[in-house]
Amino acid sequence: MPRTQANLILLFAGAIWGMGFVAQSSAMKAIGPFLFIGLRFALATVVVLPFALREARSTERPLDKQGLNGLLWIGVILFLGMASQQTGLLTTTVTNSGFLTGLYVVFTPIIAVLFLREMPHGIVWPGALLSLTGIFLLSGGDLLTLSKGDLLTILCAVFWAIQVILIGKFGKRTGRPLALSAIQFAVCAVLALAVALVFEPFDWVAIRLATNEILFAGIFSSGVAFTLQAIAQRHTTSPQAAIFLSSEAFFAALFGALILSERIGFVGYLGCALMLSAMLLVEIVPELRKNKGRAQAERDRKA
Repeated sequence: MPRTQANLILLFAGAIWGMGFVAQSSAMKAIGPFLFIGLRFALATVVVLPFALREARSTERPLDKQGLNGLLWIGVILFLGMASQQTGLLTTTVTNSGFLTGLYVVFTPIIAVLFLREMPHGIVWPGALLSLTGIFLLSGGDLLTLSKGDLLTILCAVFWAIQVILIGKFGKRTGRPLALSAIQFAVCAVLALAVALVFEPFDWVAIRLATNEILFAGIFSSGVAFTLQAIAQRHTTSPQAAIFLSSEAFFAALFGALILSERIGFVGYLGCALMLSAMLLVEIVPELRKNKGRAQAERDRKA
């Protein structure tokens, strides 16, 4: 898969996540955060599992112990990220959550450098800062005080950055994106349901009230979007993937305007323009330099 196609798939995943923010928030009017996480990822596991089994039958590449352990750890990190984001939404706004979650666009290249010694393409750094500035402006440019929910969401951004890096690492190593999705969903569902059974009420009437949100988050935000992430990240770098996935903040604002009649002011549109510029930078600049290098190599060969 060409890198450009992979990045467009990640952009589509960001669009699905952007639509899912409202569902995540509204679901907790009926059920607790861990029960919602557990049910959505249990549904996502059911959706993806048949495709993962088909993938297992058709591949000649066995999933070794190290690869399996890596996929299990991705599930644990997914649970920690979802838990901190979902519980954070209890005491912060959707706007703040969208911005603070987007901090992973900066955390991802930093963690990649510090722990994996992987230096991203130079354009990623200004692209990440440009994208972060865009998310800030899109949120309204007003984050004067940080609540407990805000701090939890910042922690969530750290887990998202680790998850993006691990998917990039083990997705390429195992070559089994559907198995990766099914395993991380199952691990997240089991951990979340275990916590919910201990700390949250289990009420079937409340679950029925949140059915639409669970279905959307389970099938689309989880089953489809996270699987698209696992597939596409095999063909691009983790820092670039983070920039394209961070478009979820842009799409959250866009769908809020289209569906909920929420208004985006001039500052918000400026933020959208900055995010678009960041994505174009990380997509076009490496390609231009690659083409320039090929042209130079061709000239040297002819000389």
